[in-house]
Amino acid sequence: MEQTHTSPNGTAAGAAAPATQRRVLVVEDDSTIVEAISARLRAEGFQVQTATDGPAAVEAAEAWQPDLMVLDVMLPGFDGLEVCRRVQAQRPVPVLMLTARDDETDMLVGLGVGADDYMTKPFSMRELAARVHVLLRRIERAAQAAAAPRSGILRLGELEVDHAQRRVRVRGEDVHLTPTEFDLLVCLANTPRAVLSREQLLAEVWDWADASGTRTVDSHIKALRRKIGAERIRTVHGVGYALETPAP
Repeated sequence: MEQTHTSPNGTAAGAAAPATQRRVLVVEDDSTIVEAISARLRAEGFQVQTATDGPAAVEAAEAWQPDLMVLDVMLPGFDGLEVCRRVQAQRPVPVLMLTARDDETDMLVGLGVGADDYMTKPFSMRELAARVHVLLRRIERAAQAAAAPRSGILRLGELEVDHAQRRVRVRGEDVHLTPTEFDLLVCLANTPRAVLSREQLLAEVWDWADASGTRTVDSHIKALRRKIGAERIRTVHGVGYALETPAP
């Protein structure tokens, strides 16, 4: 495999890295794909390091502390799902999962172990770069929201949403949500019982202006239902979703 040449701080050789340059760890064992992703992300202004198997990915994540991971599911050593579990146990990191199979079960499992988004191969480098930017903007917004004083907790029956601490409870028990799942729940909770289309949710949560990612919305809704209760999110076929609340 062609090696990725980086300086000690992880930048491409010969490139100057500004202090605000974000770090992306690309974990992929296909040399053609990893080089294409790395080249595109460097062109977008990111520092990039790569790993080609599960153990190396966990080691690189711990040593380099990336701001985001682009992570393939199928890897030598152990798979991307195990990488995601181990990395998230060390520190929360946004993860864009790559899968070769258009299998919704794989996607839901990935979201369940802490991935924030997924893409099915083959994909365009343009879309991958756009999703990386969106994920990082979402994390920045989450940090700003947590720092901003905001009183009160949104209570919808047995569901509680704490904006300031980005915590969710059901019947008093904490529910772990990924940053994307939390933002999706908040978007629905801001207008309870109102039906939001998939396109509206894409625009509000993912900052996407087109409908190419509606299956992403559906998969995240399924993952959210598994955590807060399927009965709390109503599907309006052909339209979108609504958060159900107890009758007044």
